[in-house]
Amino acid sequence: MADSWKITARGRKRTIQAALLAQDENDDWHPDIVLSGREVAEDRPQDWVLEAWLPRKPGKADTKAIAALFARNPPELTVEKLPPQDWLTLSQQGVEPIRAGRFYIHTPDFPPSDRIGAIDLAIPASQAFGTGQHETTAGCLALLDTMKRRGTVVRNIADIGTGTGLLAFAAMRLWPLAKATASDIDPVCIGVVEDNAAMNGIRMGSGAGELTMTIADGVNNPLLQTREPYDLLLANILAGPLVGLSRDFACSVVPGGHVLLAGLLQAQERAVRRAYRHAGFHLVGRLVNGDWPILWLRRRRTE
Repeated sequence: MADSWKITARGRKRTIQAALLAQDENDDWHPDIVLSGREVAEDRPQDWVLEAWLPRKPGKADTKAIAALFARNPPELTVEKLPPQDWLTLSQQGVEPIRAGRFYIHTPDFPPSDRIGAIDLAIPASQAFGTGQHETTAGCLALLDTMKRRGTVVRNIADIGTGTGLLAFAAMRLWPLAKATASDIDPVCIGVVEDNAAMNGIRMGSGAGELTMTIADGVNNPLLQTREPYDLLLANILAGPLVGLSRDFACSVVPGGHVLLAGLLQAQERAVRRAYRHAGFHLVGRLVNGDWPILWLRRRRTE
Protein backbone atom coordinates (compact mmCIF):
# COMPACT_ATOMS: atom_id res chain seq x y z
CA MET A 1 0.00 0.00 0.00
CA ALA A 2 1.37 3.43 -0.93
CA ASP A 3 2.06 6.01 1.74
CA SER A 4 -0.91 8.16 2.73
CA TRP A 5 -0.48 11.76 3.84
CA LYS A 6 -2.71 14.62 4.90
CA ILE A 7 -2.12 18.37 4.91
CA THR A 8 -4.37 20.38 7.21
CA ALA A 9 -5.10 24.11 7.39
CA ARG A 10 -7.44 25.75 9.89
CA GLY A 11 -9.24 29.04 9.46
CA ARG A 12 -12.53 30.87 9.41
CA LYS A 13 -15.35 29.55 7.29
CA ARG A 14 -15.05 32.33 4.70
CA THR A 15 -11.30 31.76 4.34
CA ILE A 16 -11.57 27.99 3.82
CA GLN A 17 -14.45 28.35 1.37
CA ALA A 18 -12.48 30.90 -0.62
CA ALA A 19 -9.60 28.42 -0.83
CA LEU A 20 -11.95 25.70 -2.09
CA LEU A 21 -13.27 28.09 -4.73
CA ALA A 22 -9.72 28.92 -5.81
CA GLN A 23 -8.91 25.22 -6.21
CA ASP A 24 -12.10 24.65 -8.21
CA GLU A 25 -11.07 27.39 -10.65
CA ASN A 26 -7.51 26.08 -11.04
CA ASP A 27 -7.47 24.01 -14.24
CA ASP A 28 -3.93 22.84 -13.52
CA TRP A 29 -4.66 21.41 -10.09
CA HIS A 30 -2.85 18.09 -9.53
CA PRO A 31 -5.42 15.25 -9.46
CA ASP A 32 -3.47 13.43 -6.74
CA ILE A 33 -4.39 16.15 -4.23
CA VAL A 34 -8.01 15.91 -3.13
CA LEU A 35 -9.36 18.75 -0.97
CA SER A 36 -12.30 18.88 1.39
CA GLY A 37 -13.55 21.50 3.85
CA ARG A 38 -15.72 21.12 6.91
CA GLU A 39 -16.72 22.61 10.23
CA VAL A 40 -14.44 21.87 13.15
CA ALA A 41 -17.48 21.23 15.37
CA GLU A 42 -21.23 21.80 15.30
CA ASP A 43 -21.02 24.35 18.10
CA ARG A 44 -18.32 26.31 16.21
CA PRO A 45 -19.86 26.83 12.74
CA GLN A 46 -17.44 29.60 11.74
CA ASP A 47 -14.32 27.54 12.48
CA TRP A 48 -13.41 25.36 9.52
CA VAL A 49 -10.61 23.01 8.52
CA LEU A 50 -9.27 22.34 5.03
CA GLU A 51 -7.85 18.86 4.51
CA ALA A 52 -5.75 17.76 1.54
CA TRP A 53 -5.34 14.02 1.00
CA LEU A 54 -2.34 12.65 -0.91
CA PRO A 55 -1.25 9.09 -1.81
CA ARG A 56 2.41 10.09 -1.44
CA LYS A 57 4.71 12.22 0.70
CA PRO A 58 4.01 15.89 -0.11
CA GLY A 59 6.85 17.98 -1.42
CA LYS A 60 7.50 21.70 -1.33
CA ALA A 61 5.50 22.17 -4.53
CA ASP A 62 2.45 20.55 -2.90
CA THR A 63 2.50 22.72 0.21
CA LYS A 64 3.19 25.78 -1.93
CA ALA A 65 0.18 25.00 -4.14
CA ILE A 66 -2.11 24.67 -1.12
CA ALA A 67 -0.76 27.83 0.50
CA ALA A 68 -1.33 29.69 -2.78
CA LEU A 69 -5.07 28.98 -2.54
CA PHE A 70 -5.25 31.56 0.23
CA ALA A 71 -5.19 35.08 -1.19
CA ARG A 72 -3.17 36.47 1.68
CA ASN A 73 -1.90 35.42 5.09
CA PRO A 74 -2.11 31.65 4.46
CA PRO A 75 -2.70 29.67 7.63
CA GLU A 76 -0.16 27.29 9.07
CA LEU A 77 -0.11 23.96 7.25
CA THR A 78 0.21 20.74 9.24
CA VAL A 79 1.62 17.72 7.39
CA GLU A 80 1.14 14.23 8.77
CA LYS A 81 1.73 10.69 7.59
CA LEU A 82 -1.28 8.44 8.03
CA PRO A 83 -1.40 4.75 8.92
CA PRO A 84 -1.07 2.34 5.97
CA GLN A 85 -4.67 2.38 4.79
CA ASP A 86 -6.29 3.45 1.55
CA TRP A 87 -6.05 7.26 1.47
CA LEU A 88 -9.40 7.75 -0.28
CA THR A 89 -11.11 5.50 2.22
CA LEU A 90 -9.65 7.53 5.06
CA SER A 91 -11.17 10.70 3.67
CA GLN A 92 -14.66 9.16 3.91
CA GLN A 93 -14.50 7.46 7.29
CA GLY A 94 -16.74 8.61 10.08
CA VAL A 95 -19.61 9.50 7.74
CA GLU A 96 -22.82 9.57 9.75
CA PRO A 97 -26.05 8.29 8.19
CA ILE A 98 -27.86 10.75 5.94
CA ARG A 99 -31.61 11.22 6.27
CA ALA A 100 -33.18 13.16 3.42
CA GLY A 101 -36.79 12.84 2.42
CA ARG A 102 -37.55 9.14 2.52
CA PHE A 103 -33.89 8.21 2.07
CA TYR A 104 -31.65 6.75 4.74
CA ILE A 105 -28.05 6.44 3.53
CA HIS A 106 -25.51 4.73 5.76
CA THR A 107 -22.28 2.77 5.73
CA PRO A 108 -22.50 -0.96 6.57
CA ASP A 109 -21.31 -0.05 10.08
CA PHE A 110 -24.80 1.29 10.79
CA PRO A 111 -27.99 -0.79 10.82
CA PRO A 112 -30.77 -0.17 8.30
CA SER A 113 -33.51 2.28 9.20
CA ASP A 114 -36.53 0.92 11.02
CA ARG A 115 -38.67 3.85 9.86
CA ILE A 116 -41.76 2.81 7.92
CA GLY A 117 -41.46 3.83 4.27
CA ALA A 118 -37.73 4.62 4.46
CA ILE A 119 -35.63 3.99 1.35
CA ASP A 120 -32.51 2.36 2.71
CA LEU A 121 -29.17 2.37 0.86
CA ALA A 122 -25.83 1.16 2.24
CA ILE A 123 -22.73 2.82 0.78
CA PRO A 124 -19.35 1.83 2.28
CA ALA A 125 -16.29 4.03 2.31
CA SER A 126 -14.36 2.90 -0.74
CA GLN A 127 -11.81 3.82 -3.36
CA ALA A 128 -14.27 6.16 -5.07
CA PHE A 129 -15.77 9.41 -3.84
CA GLY A 130 -19.54 9.23 -3.78
CA THR A 131 -20.87 10.05 -0.37
CA GLY A 132 -19.38 13.51 -1.02
CA GLN A 133 -20.22 16.57 1.03
CA HIS A 134 -23.09 15.62 3.29
CA GLU A 135 -24.99 18.76 2.37
CA THR A 136 -24.89 18.19 -1.40
CA THR A 137 -25.73 14.51 -1.12
CA ALA A 138 -28.63 15.08 1.23
CA GLY A 139 -29.88 17.98 -0.89
CA CYS A 140 -29.90 15.88 -4.06
CA LEU A 141 -31.75 13.09 -2.28
CA ALA A 142 -34.32 15.48 -0.87
CA LEU A 143 -34.97 17.07 -4.26
CA LEU A 144 -35.21 13.66 -5.94
CA ASP A 145 -37.87 12.72 -3.40
CA THR A 146 -39.67 16.01 -4.06
CA MET A 147 -39.61 15.37 -7.80
CA LYS A 148 -41.20 11.97 -7.29
CA ARG A 149 -43.86 13.33 -4.94
CA ARG A 150 -44.74 16.03 -7.48
CA GLY A 151 -45.45 13.40 -10.11
CA THR A 152 -42.33 13.68 -12.25
CA VAL A 153 -42.20 10.79 -14.72
CA VAL A 154 -38.73 9.33 -15.37
CA ARG A 155 -37.94 6.55 -17.82
CA ASN A 156 -34.27 7.18 -18.62
CA ILE A 157 -31.69 8.32 -16.04
CA ALA A 158 -28.05 9.45 -16.34
CA ASP A 159 -25.79 10.04 -13.33
CA ILE A 160 -22.67 11.93 -14.44
CA GLY A 161 -19.72 11.71 -12.04
CA THR A 162 -21.41 8.89 -10.14
CA GLY A 163 -18.54 7.95 -7.78
CA THR A 164 -20.06 5.18 -5.67
CA GLY A 165 -23.32 5.11 -7.64
CA LEU A 166 -25.38 6.57 -4.82
CA LEU A 167 -27.55 9.04 -6.74
CA ALA A 168 -28.18 6.57 -9.54
CA PHE A 169 -29.31 3.99 -6.97
CA ALA A 170 -31.57 6.53 -5.27
CA ALA A 171 -33.22 7.53 -8.54
CA MET A 172 -33.75 3.87 -9.44
CA ARG A 173 -35.48 3.24 -6.13
CA LEU A 174 -37.89 6.09 -6.89
CA TRP A 175 -38.42 5.10 -10.53
CA PRO A 176 -37.81 1.33 -10.51
CA LEU A 177 -38.87 0.78 -14.15
CA ALA A 178 -36.46 3.36 -15.57
CA LYS A 179 -33.25 2.37 -17.28
CA ALA A 180 -30.18 4.08 -15.84
CA THR A 181 -26.65 4.93 -16.97
CA ALA A 182 -23.89 5.97 -14.58
CA SER A 183 -20.52 7.39 -15.58
CA ASP A 184 -17.34 8.60 -13.95
CA ILE A 185 -13.93 9.72 -15.12
CA ASP A 186 -12.17 7.38 -12.65
CA PRO A 187 -11.90 3.72 -13.83
CA VAL A 188 -11.88 2.45 -10.24
CA CYS A 189 -15.56 3.39 -10.05
CA ILE A 190 -16.62 0.46 -12.22
CA GLY A 191 -15.84 -2.13 -9.57
CA VAL A 192 -17.04 0.14 -6.77
CA VAL A 193 -20.43 0.74 -8.40
CA GLU A 194 -20.85 -2.95 -9.22
CA ASP A 195 -20.08 -3.97 -5.63
CA ASN A 196 -22.41 -1.33 -4.19
CA ALA A 197 -25.16 -2.30 -6.65
CA ALA A 198 -24.94 -5.91 -5.50
CA MET A 199 -25.07 -4.81 -1.85
CA ASN A 200 -28.23 -2.81 -2.48
CA GLY A 201 -30.06 -5.17 -4.83
CA ILE A 202 -29.58 -2.96 -7.90
CA ARG A 203 -29.49 -4.98 -11.12
CA MET A 204 -26.69 -4.26 -13.58
CA GLY A 205 -27.64 -4.38 -17.25
CA SER A 206 -28.99 -2.32 -20.11
CA GLY A 207 -32.73 -2.81 -19.78
CA ALA A 208 -35.56 -1.25 -17.82
CA GLY A 209 -34.88 -1.27 -14.10
CA GLU A 210 -31.17 -1.93 -14.69
CA LEU A 211 -27.99 0.15 -14.40
CA THR A 212 -25.20 0.41 -16.97
CA MET A 213 -21.82 1.78 -15.87
CA THR A 214 -19.22 3.43 -18.11
CA ILE A 215 -16.07 5.53 -17.83
CA ALA A 216 -16.42 8.93 -19.46
CA ASP A 217 -15.35 12.54 -19.16
CA GLY A 218 -18.61 14.49 -19.34
CA VAL A 219 -21.17 13.11 -21.81
CA ASN A 220 -18.87 12.80 -24.84
CA ASN A 221 -19.01 9.02 -24.77
CA PRO A 222 -20.50 6.54 -27.26
CA LEU A 223 -22.53 4.62 -24.67
CA LEU A 224 -23.96 7.74 -23.07
CA GLN A 225 -24.83 9.17 -26.47
CA THR A 226 -26.42 5.92 -27.67
CA ARG A 227 -28.73 5.86 -24.64
CA GLU A 228 -29.84 9.50 -25.07
CA PRO A 229 -32.07 11.39 -24.66
CA TYR A 230 -32.46 11.34 -20.88
CA ASP A 231 -35.41 12.73 -18.99
CA LEU A 232 -33.41 12.94 -15.74
CA LEU A 233 -29.73 13.83 -15.62
CA LEU A 234 -27.91 14.03 -12.27
CA ALA A 235 -24.56 15.75 -11.73
CA ASN A 236 -23.13 16.27 -8.24
CA ILE A 237 -19.67 17.42 -9.31
CA LEU A 238 -18.09 20.92 -9.28
CA ALA A 239 -19.23 24.32 -10.48
CA GLY A 240 -16.60 24.68 -13.20
CA PRO A 241 -17.45 21.42 -14.96
CA LEU A 242 -21.18 22.10 -14.52
CA VAL A 243 -20.83 25.39 -16.39
CA GLY A 244 -18.72 23.81 -19.10
CA LEU A 245 -21.17 20.94 -19.59
CA SER A 246 -24.35 23.04 -19.73
CA ARG A 247 -24.81 22.87 -23.51
CA ASP A 248 -23.79 19.22 -23.66
CA PHE A 249 -26.39 18.45 -21.01
CA ALA A 250 -29.01 20.34 -23.01
CA CYS A 251 -28.26 18.12 -26.01
CA SER A 252 -28.50 15.01 -23.84
CA VAL A 253 -31.83 15.81 -22.17
CA VAL A 254 -35.19 15.51 -23.87
CA PRO A 255 -37.24 18.76 -24.15
CA GLY A 256 -39.18 18.93 -20.90
CA GLY A 257 -36.56 16.78 -19.19
CA HIS A 258 -34.87 17.52 -15.89
CA VAL A 259 -31.35 18.06 -14.57
CA LEU A 260 -30.34 18.04 -10.91
CA LEU A 261 -27.11 19.92 -10.22
CA ALA A 262 -24.99 20.04 -7.08
CA GLY A 263 -21.41 20.55 -5.93
CA LEU A 264 -21.45 24.35 -6.18
CA LEU A 265 -21.11 26.90 -3.42
CA GLN A 266 -23.52 29.82 -3.12
CA ALA A 267 -20.91 32.16 -4.57
CA GLN A 268 -20.89 30.04 -7.73
CA GLU A 269 -24.65 29.70 -8.15
CA ARG A 270 -25.17 32.75 -10.33
CA ALA A 271 -22.66 31.58 -12.93
CA VAL A 272 -24.13 28.07 -13.02
CA ARG A 273 -27.71 29.30 -13.36
CA ARG A 274 -26.73 31.76 -16.09
CA ALA A 275 -25.02 29.02 -18.11
CA TYR A 276 -28.07 26.75 -17.91
CA ARG A 277 -30.48 29.55 -18.68
CA HIS A 278 -28.52 30.25 -21.86
CA ALA A 279 -28.55 26.52 -22.65
CA GLY A 280 -32.35 26.44 -22.54
CA PHE A 281 -33.20 25.43 -18.96
CA HIS A 282 -35.42 27.13 -16.40
CA LEU A 283 -35.35 26.76 -12.63
CA VAL A 284 -38.04 24.49 -11.14
CA GLY A 285 -36.79 24.07 -7.59
CA ARG A 286 -33.90 25.08 -5.40
CA LEU A 287 -32.67 23.87 -2.04
CA VAL A 288 -29.80 25.29 0.00
CA ASN A 289 -28.33 22.78 2.41
CA GLY A 290 -25.70 24.46 4.55
CA ASP A 291 -23.59 26.42 2.10
CA TRP A 292 -24.44 24.26 -0.89
CA PRO A 293 -27.26 25.09 -3.35
CA ILE A 294 -28.88 22.20 -5.19
CA LEU A 295 -30.66 23.16 -8.41
CA TRP A 296 -33.57 21.41 -10.12
CA LEU A 297 -33.83 22.67 -13.70
CA ARG A 298 -36.04 21.71 -16.62
CA ARG A 299 -35.23 22.00 -20.31
CA ARG A 300 -37.69 24.22 -22.16
CA ARG A 301 -39.93 22.39 -24.60
CA THR A 302 -39.48 25.08 -27.26
CA GLU A 303 -36.38 27.18 -27.85
